[in-house]
Amino acid sequence: MMQQLGPDVESGVIVVWLKEIGETVAKGDPLVEVETEKAVLEMEALDSGVLVETISGVGTEVPVGAVIGYLEAQDQ
Repeated sequence: MMQQLGPDVESGVIVVWLKEIGETVAKGDPLVEVETEKAVLEMEALDSGVLVETISGVGTEVPVGAVIGYLEAQDQ
């Protein structure tokens, strides 16, 4: 999900995915870089799992709260 990146930020543009599909992601890992009007920021993963799909590609403007990709939980 596109996280709130600042008090007045309503959307951001995906600059680069820092993880690839099939890659394991730990909660807190840098997942994607997002450009706002003022800066390029890293968004961290909110959960752990395997990145199985990216909904928003590089260059896509995404509103805050929108789904940008899916993580699949790993069996423990």
